[in-house]
Amino acid sequence: MSITKERTIGQVVKDDYRTAQVFQQYGLDFCCGGGRTIEEACTGKNVNPDKVIQALDQIRTNGIKDDNYDQWSLDFLVDYIVNNHHEFTRNKLPEIGKYAKKVAKVHGDQHEELNEIYYEFTMLHTEIFNHLDKEERILFPYIKQLVEAEKKGVQPEAPEFGEAANPIAMMEDEHEEAGSSMAKIRRLSNDFTPPEDACTTYRLLYQNLEGFEKDLHKHVHLENNILFPKALELEKQLN
Repeated sequence: MSITKERTIGQVVKDDYRTAQVFQQYGLDFCCGGGRTIEEACTGKNVNPDKVIQALDQIRTNGIKDDNYDQWSLDFLVDYIVNNHHEFTRNKLPEIGKYAKKVAKVHGDQHEELNEIYYEFTMLHTEIFNHLDKEERILFPYIKQLVEAEKKGVQPEAPEFGEAANPIAMMEDEHEEAGSSMAKIRRLSNDFTPPEDACTTYRLLYQNLEGFEKDLHKHVHLENNILFPKALELEKQLN
């Protein structure tokens, strides 16, 4: 299917995850902002949409094939998210936190933005860990129940939270907050560009922050643009 300016960014990435790197290159949000059309997103960033579409077509033609997450079963996708993105987040955030604390302590007087980065990241760390716990304790088990009910041809038990739309709305709001926090950290760090006097730990901090942001964008995309809409549709079909 050809890509036009009227297609939403989330749908383009959903169909072919390789396109995510093009949107990242142009600073276009494909996870939390995936509901905007290419034209709307480009207008907001003062980017030429024709250049974006040209780059998208090129990567779809010449890029290495990626997994088609949109074709995975919901229970398999849930396990993938937990085993890969949740596990990565739980392991990586404490490591980054140590770097951020050390660098702010040593270089914070000369580079005041490091103190802001450390504060912002500390808040983000706490919020994301709480977020992962809620997904794994409340929402994800219910999505798996929906899949099991479909397989057995029965109606799922009504959850305490009423319907999937309720926790999903909360999760999406928290995704937006996490994305905003990382966007602020990116601005404060000059797009994760260390100054000339940066020590090794300083550079490692920025490298790890950039790597975490990349993983977060994919993590949120898989949930916001694939898992959540499909779960809502399955729940509707079963009820």
